[in-house]
Amino acid sequence: MLSSDNINIQARDVLSSPGMIRSELPLSIESVRHVLKSRQEIQEIFDGKSRRLMVIVGPCSIHNPAAALEYAQKLKVLADEVRDRVMIIMRVYFEKPRTTVGWKGLIYDPDLNGAYNIEKGIFISRKLLLKIVDLGLPVATEMLDPILAQYIADAVSWAAIGARTTEAQTHRQLASGLSMPMGFKNATDGSMQIALDAISAARSRHSFIGVMEDGHVGVFRTAGNPYGHIVLRGGPAPNYASEHIAFLKVAMKKAGIPANIVVDCSHANSGKKHEKQHCVFEDVLDQINAGETAIKGVMLESYLKPGKQKISSSCAPDPAISITDDCIGWEETESLIRQAYERLK
Repeated sequence: MLSSDNINIQARDVLSSPGMIRSELPLSIESVRHVLKSRQEIQEIFDGKSRRLMVIVGPCSIHNPAAALEYAQKLKVLADEVRDRVMIIMRVYFEKPRTTVGWKGLIYDPDLNGAYNIEKGIFISRKLLLKIVDLGLPVATEMLDPILAQYIADAVSWAAIGARTTEAQTHRQLASGLSMPMGFKNATDGSMQIALDAISAARSRHSFIGVMEDGHVGVFRTAGNPYGHIVLRGGPAPNYASEHIAFLKVAMKKAGIPANIVVDCSHANSGKKHEKQHCVFEDVLDQINAGETAIKGVMLESYLKPGKQKISSSCAPDPAISITDDCIGWEETESLIRQAYERLK
């Protein structure tokens, strides 16, 4: 039969609906309470009702659930020790945007072999989320594919829209309907205006097409998300210094956006070198101690061991070392967070 459709599609597979996955792996009532409480605590930080510093910390991406859970257990102990001054949220990133090609994350390719067993990836990713939330640790992730958000969003306390997608109408609409505070990263060219536009758009009402819990396509009508904020990740040059913060606060005021800023200590702000993350972190602490109130949080890429590794077809990767961006190791992570605790008296 002659057809002009699906010419470049090699195969199609049915995927379990979000409702089916969530019914098989449900959040416990206690975990639902914890997620809601964590979101409320984050909102209080952005509203200025809490002076705690939000620290979003964890691996660039998850590639080994067992090692990620080990990291979460360590982080939970530390989080409890510093909770009166620092709110720790674990990075649990399952999707990785690629400039060209490469490993797209645990959801897409859980076996790291190019088989793209997405059903398995969704299942094990959600299972890990539930284990971490059951520890009493809030989680953060990047919302990349709008459909996948339906599978995991109920367990997430903070979410990001990445530098490559902040300008996309699809992601701005998605953010306007999500239930947690949303961080919009500045563009890869360093532009902050794109993120400010995204925050304004996400605060508005939208209607868009999406996948419902039962797998049917539906129209979603949103109320708008009042807790959108900017995440500074640098561009051709870093953009976390006090002069950048001062400029940004003026721009946010002109745009009618609350002056809520999160600084990413990795990516372009550290020149993608994990050894320099502490420089950004310490500079931010200096600004806060000097009276800067617009900086509400920081992000650190951190894992059990420092550095990164390449995926090899000849051997399995080390579970404790990042396979995407460079991360600082656990010892430095703990030291930096304890330093923040002491300096934020």
